[in-house]
Amino acid sequence: MVQFWITLQKLVQYNIKIIFGNKFLYFMLSALAFYVITVIVKLLGDDEITQATAYSMLMLPSILLVFYPMCFGIQNVEIIFGIPNYSYKVWLLRLIISYVICFVITCFLALLTDLAIVSVPPMGLTLQAMVPALFIGTLSFMLSTMIKNGNGTSVVIIIIGLLFSMIQGAIGDSQWNIFLNPYDVPIDKNPQIFF
Repeated sequence: MVQFWITLQKLVQYNIKIIFGNKFLYFMLSALAFYVITVIVKLLGDDEITQATAYSMLMLPSILLVFYPMCFGIQNVEIIFGIPNYSYKVWLLRLIISYVICFVITCFLALLTDLAIVSVPPMGLTLQAMVPALFIGTLSFMLSTMIKNGNGTSVVIIIIGLLFSMIQGAIGDSQWNIFLNPYDVPIDKNPQIFF
């Protein structure tokens, strides 16, 4: 049993190096830096810090953590002969590892938000912030398998993100808005109906 956990740990560490291109520390630090910058901007602003603000502070770091591995990871596929469906099993493991890492770091940032800035439910906030991250991550992975180029995929994803942010006002509070803030209840709607 101990050998199984040691093997699993080595497998996960090896795949983390491949997923993040041996730059995992940089991505953790960049997510933390984006979080700190967003917190400073929100604290220096005149608006009140609420759960809706905390959600918007967590969304960017969580998307950033899945953006690079999903866009550029397809370029690191190893070719192994003799094992059927090897690449599918490996990529399923890598997708799970990427999302688990993103979830853990987002949960840590949500807990930090709860302790230092505003009272929020850390687990609920983390789960809500993971929804756009899951969408952007799976869309990035799908496009990277079609485009087969990390730089091209990142450009397409950035264009799609800009288009979504431009039409955000038009789609408003509908279910088609992937950046919908579930903690920001519109003034003209009943909170129970919005929930």
